[in-house]
Amino acid sequence: MNDKTTDFEKFRRATNYLTAAQIFLQDNFLLKRPLTHDDIKSRLLGHWGSGPGVNLIYSHLNNLIKKYGQEMMFVLGPGHAFPALQANLFIEGTLSEFYPKATQDYDGISYICRNFSWPYGFPSHSNPGTPGVILEGGELGYSLSTSYGAALDNPNMIVACLVGDGEAETGPAAAAWHLNKLVDPKTNGTVLPILHLNGYKISAPTIFGRMSDDELMSLFWGYGYEPRIVSGDDLDRQMEETLDWAHKLIWSIKEAPQDIVSPRMPMIIMRTLKGWTGVKELNGNKIEGNCLSHQVVLTEAKTDPEQLKLLEEWLRSYRFDELFDAENGFGDFVKNIVPERKQRMGMTPHAHGGETVYKPLNLPLLEDFAEDSTIPGTLGSSSMIQSGMYLKEVFKLNEENKNFRFMSPDETYSNKLDAIFKETSRAWVWPIESWDKDMSPNGRVMEMLSEHNLQGLAQGYTLTGRHSIFASYEAFVQVVVSMMDQYAKFLKHSFDFEWRETFPSLNYILTSSGWRQDHNGFSHQNPGFIDDALRRHGDYMDVYFPADANSTLVVLEKILQSTKKINIVVAGKTIEPRWLTPELARKQLQTGIMTWEFASDDNPDVVLAGIGDYPTKEVLAAIDIAKKEWPNIRLRCVNVSSLTSRGFGQGKNFINEAEFDRQFTTDKPVICNFHGYPETLKAILFNYVDNAERFDVRGYIECGSTTTPFDMHVRNKTSRYHLVIAIFDNMARSGRIATEQALEITTRYQQKIEANTEYIKEFGVDMDEIENWQWSK
Repeated sequence: MNDKTTDFEKFRRATNYLTAAQIFLQDNFLLKRPLTHDDIKSRLLGHWGSGPGVNLIYSHLNNLIKKYGQEMMFVLGPGHAFPALQANLFIEGTLSEFYPKATQDYDGISYICRNFSWPYGFPSHSNPGTPGVILEGGELGYSLSTSYGAALDNPNMIVACLVGDGEAETGPAAAAWHLNKLVDPKTNGTVLPILHLNGYKISAPTIFGRMSDDELMSLFWGYGYEPRIVSGDDLDRQMEETLDWAHKLIWSIKEAPQDIVSPRMPMIIMRTLKGWTGVKELNGNKIEGNCLSHQVVLTEAKTDPEQLKLLEEWLRSYRFDELFDAENGFGDFVKNIVPERKQRMGMTPHAHGGETVYKPLNLPLLEDFAEDSTIPGTLGSSSMIQSGMYLKEVFKLNEENKNFRFMSPDETYSNKLDAIFKETSRAWVWPIESWDKDMSPNGRVMEMLSEHNLQGLAQGYTLTGRHSIFASYEAFVQVVVSMMDQYAKFLKHSFDFEWRETFPSLNYILTSSGWRQDHNGFSHQNPGFIDDALRRHGDYMDVYFPADANSTLVVLEKILQSTKKINIVVAGKTIEPRWLTPELARKQLQTGIMTWEFASDDNPDVVLAGIGDYPTKEVLAAIDIAKKEWPNIRLRCVNVSSLTSRGFGQGKNFINEAEFDRQFTTDKPVICNFHGYPETLKAILFNYVDNAERFDVRGYIECGSTTTPFDMHVRNKTSRYHLVIAIFDNMARSGRIATEQALEITTRYQQKIEANTEYIKEFGVDMDEIENWQWSK
């Protein structure tokens, strides 16, 4: 055994000891006396099983960095292996840079052990309070896509991604292996996937763990990688040689004089025992190398003398007293492996935001893309077509900085955003046929029919300081709602740490909305993503409902300038009326709500609120019809362009109760036409009113099919005719119109609804008066 191998062995003994000590010990951290039940935490939480494998690879990655000066990040897929990651950050000296009490002495060991998995201490999983971390890894499946996102446009970077073999069974992880076909190694960084096969999940074997070496080699060769297996004896020698090989292969491809089609980048398959070096057997059950080593293992060590004895034997097996003493700290084996301070993976500026990695986008003047809206209701604009032209210019203005990407699951053309292809193309490094369109190795549009992996790319790219937009069909972005939740949790807690500096917002465009998925049908009609978003507490989640193309451009300008938020833009792609000039759209966006004076009267009898482009169009049509039916009627049109869980507006700038009352009055009936599920808006209204009876909230009520656009509104009772009926019902109740007269009007519009229904059954389109309606006030 040479000196370097001895250093690795010592480093691993030290980190294994601290991994276990964090889980169990609240005192006697150096085992200066026999272990007692009083030394054991009363609340044993944490995961041991994956820790030793993490400790093996982390020490070798440190050595690789030290040897070659390689810029590197580490992404831990199984976030429950956090005590191992924390042990490494502690020993290398990174943790004390962020937590001054985590000193490399007895007090520091006491600090990390007492506080691990403890209320108001360190959590049990990777988290925003962990230096160098951009993924919590609680919900599994996203480590590889997040790593590829971090590698984009970071050409000198290697992102070492440890994928657990349990995580590898998830759908998102299974698809993420194919991201190598989108990322050009010459202009981007490299992801080095390390598949950690310890063979077991919580209570059963893993699929990958039971595959033979030949099967694994064939699988990952087929995926386009150059795989190598590290397993068996002499793991330190194997791992050092394998990482040297991987580093050499990566740079030989990056520095090759010609572009390489289908470049085979390295990946490592690392086999270690689950719970390696820990308790071998308990109560006749195999522990090491079995699923039973997954978590705490000795759950009764606080009260059971036999388990306490096993724990002491386990901890003493690492001979920690040979590696550390209270006066001098750790031995030379640490400095022989750990790189310089700025090169440590926990110290990477790419994970912490700030001016080192974050650069604001150069944005075009949106007025150059706006269309004339001086006459409200002028027909001829598509929010997505105008957005595509605007984003094309964003790509152009930031070409040199290379800090903007667009993610889409094969829907850029369908969503009418294809103007961006006049400036860039889809990223693709596998073979390209002569008839393929808009594809190149240096493309900046990431298209893959996996919303999970586009979300992961966007998260990795954003958290490392760069800007992106993720555009999707509204119904199918719901696939990643749990990922969005996990990111929201990460974002919320990142505000607790000052060293998590500025990074861009995570931006979504939800288009091809259910209101215009009449052709694809019920499966494509689902506004549920915004429901989840509008339940998030905090000032970092904003949902925008621009009513027309100019308003959409104003929203895009705002979200691309924002930082540390989640922004969701809900806008259609069809040709629709223009309502606001850019100046008015900007004015409205300041508060997220505005009375549209061109469609409003003073002292209204009824207030109508539109939230979303298609529901707003129906509101305007209803006002137009009602005015023709009863010229003396007084109506107010309020448009809401942004919501948070806390109210109307964005972030901390939601309107107060006084402004709410000014817009909606304190006593007049209000009819709300909402883009999403009515219950979502009702919940927000309770921020302002105790009794919402005067609010008639309408929206998508799960009634859809393959039908016409107007019939979608009819089925969900959001059509202009339904709104007219509601207006005159309210007028009759207030005595502003005779009941008989109101009944005559409402009956006529109910008949119009029925007539149109019969018409579309026969002709497949809406009646001309609906198809050809234009604002005429």
